[in-house]
Amino acid sequence: MNLEKVIFGFFVILAFTLNFGFFIGGIDNPQVHHPGHLFAAVVINLVALVMKFGDRTHIGATHLATSLVAMLQLFAAALVWMWHLYISALPMDGPTMSVVVSLSGGALAANIISVVLLISETLRQTR
Repeated sequence: MNLEKVIFGFFVILAFTLNFGFFIGGIDNPQVHHPGHLFAAVVINLVALVMKFGDRTHIGATHLATSLVAMLQLFAAALVWMWHLYISALPMDGPTMSVVVSLSGGALAANIISVVLLISETLRQTR
């Protein structure tokens, strides 16, 4: 067993599951989307992004691209949330939460692609 691949797979799957956990629930209901969950998704996606920089294969480049997309979407979601609460000094409302959750949904799509790539790469190597 390759410990490096285990750690890589762990962070890719953890990034997906944290993002999914934040995304799930009513799109416009701020009570079901905790800011700490979004923060955890951003941090773990950043760790997964850094881990993907060393791979020089074509599939590694695609892994990196999916992580860059997920980070862009999650960073934008966090920026919208912070802007609304701290710059505009407004309470979180349904329309703004819909934007935040929609952006995290885009990151979720990128994370799904990353997990599918991870699984396909694993299946290809066992043959």
